[in-house]
Amino acid sequence: MTRTLAETPVARNDLLAVEAIRARFPALARKHNGKAVAYFDGPGGTQVPQSVVDAMANYLCHHNANTHWNYPTSAETDAALAAARSAFADFFNATPREVVFGNNMTTLTFHVSRALGQQWGPGDEIVVTELDHQANVSPWRALAKERGLTIRSVPFNPESGEIEWAELERAVTAKTRLLAIGAASNALGTITSVKDAARLAHANGALCYVDAVHFAAHQVMDVKAMECDFLVCSPYKFYGPHAGVLFMRAELLAALDVPKVEPASNEIPERLETGTQNHEGIVGSGAAVEFLASLASGATRREKLIRAMTGLHERGAELFARLWSGLAEINGVRCYGPSPGRARTPTVSFAVQGVAPA
Repeated sequence: MTRTLAETPVARNDLLAVEAIRARFPALARKHNGKAVAYFDGPGGTQVPQSVVDAMANYLCHHNANTHWNYPTSAETDAALAAARSAFADFFNATPREVVFGNNMTTLTFHVSRALGQQWGPGDEIVVTELDHQANVSPWRALAKERGLTIRSVPFNPESGEIEWAELERAVTAKTRLLAIGAASNALGTITSVKDAARLAHANGALCYVDAVHFAAHQVMDVKAMECDFLVCSPYKFYGPHAGVLFMRAELLAALDVPKVEPASNEIPERLETGTQNHEGIVGSGAAVEFLASLASGATRREKLIRAMTGLHERGAELFARLWSGLAEINGVRCYGPSPGRARTPTVSFAVQGVAPA
């Protein structure tokens, strides 16, 4: 007899059973007209487990203060933020000194783009792609307008849902200062080889800025293996609150000419975190990483994260294959993006002939 995923007590990589995971999410107990609610709004983000809610409530109720002052709740806030930074260091496979918190991915990217742009001017170029979310395109276009830079946009193949790699190789030249690229498309699910893109950029003396907002929810993160200079993600895509987290190589973070108020710290990574941060959001973001790590066994948090994300991806790929094949059997339905078995996330975009998306 074939068992379903929900019936399997322990899945691959010692991942918790589906029902054991679902039980941690209060939102999944919600009913509408007596029926269970299904959440299909991927761009809207994920629901959150009780542990994330508890971590944020505990911080607000018992430790709420600003940082770096000589009284208990301030010291406790410093410790809570340091713990969240350590969690994301394991999540990224980086160091805590390379983890920056912000309001969201878009705001962080605008902030970094303006700081980088202080060094660039007419004759310099930035490469973006048509497969990317606008959050990794618009900040660079705005910078180009402000600084007189040239933007080169690389198309993607509508049939395969993948970047036209030959076009990318032609676009990145000695004039390129930065390549902005997505690790995975939130619209089509396409996964792009960040390592190959970073190597292409570095071979031409350019930096590589990676949007991993969609990727982070589905794949193991490893900035060392990716060889990127920057990588940004949004915890609300992987069971956390609305916030943004940025990885930046320490030497770049130390050298970047960032705008900040006079008393602000010039030490990394806080030199990029302008003003009072969303402390409860940072604590909740760290709790989301801890939640992911709790789904699998391992000797270290990093090992647990690798096993958890690998196992979740395997489950997602199985469900995606079933969904893709089921949709493909319906007359008038067309699926977009890479087919099952290719490098992709379990995200489906489809159209129904004669039916408007709304």
